[in-house]
This record gives sequence, C-alpha cells and structure tokens, in this order.
Amino acid sequence: MFENLTDKLSKTLRNLRGVGKLSEDNISDALGEVRKALLSADVHFKTAREFVEEVKVACLGQDVLKSVSPGQQVVKIINDELVKLLGEGTTALKEDRPLRVLMVGLHGAGKTTTSAKLAKRMAKNGRTPMLVACDVYRPAAIDQLEFLAKQENFSCYLDRENKDVPSIARAGWEVSKKNGSDVIIFDTAGRLQIDDNLVSELEALKREVDPHEILLVADAALGQEAVNVAKTFHERLNLTGIVLTKVDGDARGGAALSMKKVTGAPIKFMGVGEKIDEFEVFYPDRLASRILGMGDVVSLVEKAQENMDEEESMRMAEKMLKAEFDFEDFLSQMKQMKKMGSMGSIAKMLPGMGNVKVGDKEEASLGRNEAIILSMTKEERRLPRILAGSRRKRIAEGSGVQIKDVNQLIKQFSQMQKMMKKMKGGKMKKLMSSFGGSDGMPDMSGMDPKDLAKLAKQFK
Repeated sequence: MFENLTDKLSKTLRNLRGVGKLSEDNISDALGEVRKALLSADVHFKTAREFVEEVKVACLGQDVLKSVSPGQQVVKIINDELVKLLGEGTTALKEDRPLRVLMVGLHGAGKTTTSAKLAKRMAKNGRTPMLVACDVYRPAAIDQLEFLAKQENFSCYLDRENKDVPSIARAGWEVSKKNGSDVIIFDTAGRLQIDDNLVSELEALKREVDPHEILLVADAALGQEAVNVAKTFHERLNLTGIVLTKVDGDARGGAALSMKKVTGAPIKFMGVGEKIDEFEVFYPDRLASRILGMGDVVSLVEKAQENMDEEESMRMAEKMLKAEFDFEDFLSQMKQMKKMGSMGSIAKMLPGMGNVKVGDKEEASLGRNEAIILSMTKEERRLPRILAGSRRKRIAEGSGVQIKDVNQLIKQFSQMQKMMKKMKGGKMKKLMSSFGGSDGMPDMSGMDPKDLAKLAKQFK
C-alpha cells in the first residue's frame, strides 16, 4: 500500500529539497503535484484540497531556519501535516475490565479474522480474551471464528440455532463472566453495502452489550467509498476507532488518509498480512514517515525484538565478530528473519526503500537459497570450503536449482565472510548493515538484540 503515493511524493520532495528560496509560485507548483499524488492514491478530494491548503499556509507563514534548507523545511511541514491528518499520537483501547469490543463493517472487510487477531494481541498483553460469534447469516463466519479460537486456545461462544443477535451477545457476555475473560470481542455480520437492516441490528446489539469500543473494520482497498462507509457507520454507531485491513495489498491507501479526517475516529490498528499475528498498532508518525519514503526504523527494531530469539541472536553476533559464521548459522538466521514477515514488508521500514519494489521474485530467491542450504550436509554447511564441483552438482539436483544458482550463493557467502574478517574485532554500528544484499540474500550481520534495544530507545 502507498507505493504509488510514496513514489510520486518522493519525486516532488526531491525537487523541493533543491530549492534555495521559497516563493508562493514554487510552493504552489510543488503542492499542486502533491495534490495530484493524493488524488491518484484515492484520497477523498475534499481531504486532499484541505491538506494542501494547510501545508501552503504553514509554508508561507514559516520563518526559515538557518540550520536547514527551505526545501527541507517544506518536507518537514508536509510530514507534520500528514501526521495530523492520520491522527496525532497513538490511541490505545480503553482499560475497562471486562472490556467489551464491537467489531463492525461491510462484508468481506475481514471482521472475523480481525477479531481473532485483536484477541491474540490482547492475549500477548496479558489479557484473557473471549470471542462471541454474532454473525447469524454466514455459517462460515461461525465456523471460521470457532477454528481460529481453537487454534489460539481462546474461549469462543457460539449458538448455531439462535438467530436473535442481541440475545446471543448477552449470553456470550454471561459466559465470559464465568470464564473469567476480561476482553469480550463481538464479531458481527456485514453486508455488501450499508443498509438500514444491518445498521438497525448493530444499534440493537450496541444497546444490549453497551460496548466500550466500537471498531470499524475497513478494507484499505475500498478507496473513495471508504469515506462514505466510515461516515455512515460513525453517524449511526458513534465509532471509537478504525481498523484498516489488507494494508499489505495493492491498495492505493487513500482510505487511511481520509477516514480519520471525515469521522474524527482514530485509526487504532492495521492488518498487514493474512497470518493471525500480522496485526500492528497504528502509529500515525511512523506511517507518515513510510509514505514519505523515510522508513520506519522503530517498528523494524520492535519487530526484530519481538520475533528473534535473543540468546540465539547474541550467539550469532559473537560468531560474526569472530568471523566464524557458516551456512548452518546463516540458515538459522534466515528462519528467524522469516518470522519478521516478508522481505517486502521489511524493506518498507528501511529509509529510502519505501518505493523500492520487493516482490515475488525476491521472495522466491530467498526461498531458493534456503532450499540450497538445506540440501547441504551438516559438514558442508559448517565447512563451505569443501564445496567442490561434485558436491555443488549434488546440491543443485537436491534443491531443484541450477548449478549457477549454487555457485552464486556460495560466491555471495564468501564475500560476506571476507567482509566479516575485515570487521573482526570491531563493532557493527548501524542497524541497516543487518539487512540488504543482492538477489534476495540478506546480510544478517550485527543482529545483536542489546544493540537493537539501545537503538529503539534512541528513536522513542
């Protein structure tokens, strides 16, 4: 999401950075391009117009700082206004116990999956969630919620015979009291479009359970229509927050920039993949930084800390510093990296990589390299120097690749080993050195969790 917007904004901002003196003319020209970029990303036309006007007023009323160029100041103003548009600060869920959360939205937005994702996040934070199936129109929704609850060992209340939604919700609430659940998440029905029957049912459900949170689950690909959907739901239900789903897809992202402006309800979470743990807290400042192509180092560090085994990472870091890193270690690091998500999602968090396309080809390359290493014997992984021609041929056949692919991986690995030897006895000072490399092969050096923790504190 936002790739097209990031690309267009990056070009405009590059031109602005070179401006020696700001004038109404060059600001207007640049902001005209910004407005076009926003509209092409499906940002609501009113939102785009107001955003550009606010940036223009801020630019013309700004005293030029001596420490930065005028162009750089404009970039900062655009970043600040983007943060305002998305919603300043992080809006957490209420602390009530038990916390009652009502999930609403159109059919196909991902309410059922999002309900389970939210439950998992709450469980990771020490809460005891319970899911309540209130979609009586789609049997598959009940089955799906039940499956996800069993998979994650959550409590789940469902009643396949009862069609009275408020009574199901009330019964689920009563069961939650017996279970000791302190978070009750109500998964509701959706429609292909908003109709009075749908909203009336949700209003009755709201009266019955008196939820602390009413979250609109909205597909990021909905585009301009997202504004009308969010506005209608907010007028009838008084939303407390928004959850954007399918953020990892090809959506142009305008919904994220429009819904907060129209409803006033903050975006609280984002679904960034299909897996149940691919669910993130929404940070407006971090997303603004990603949109402008400046990366999101803090989120990257947090993801690394959350998914990587600290003891294993420290052992790897020590081996790297001693120049003792082998294919066995590299395989272990690759497996840890995969826990962090796709290469594409990681790349977007790196400064300057926001508009770099990392797709299926790069993911396939990483998978191919893993298959090659798995086809090696343990001795070959630990002693890469013994990988002669006959061994390379066997590995290629075992992994289903060509010999040239095996040769390329070994060459890249040899280069990485040489670099480590040069750095032997020193410290890796930059987080960026932990990622990158050509042909989908990440350079995994320097992933010391202690350094990551220190870096995270610097950015907070």
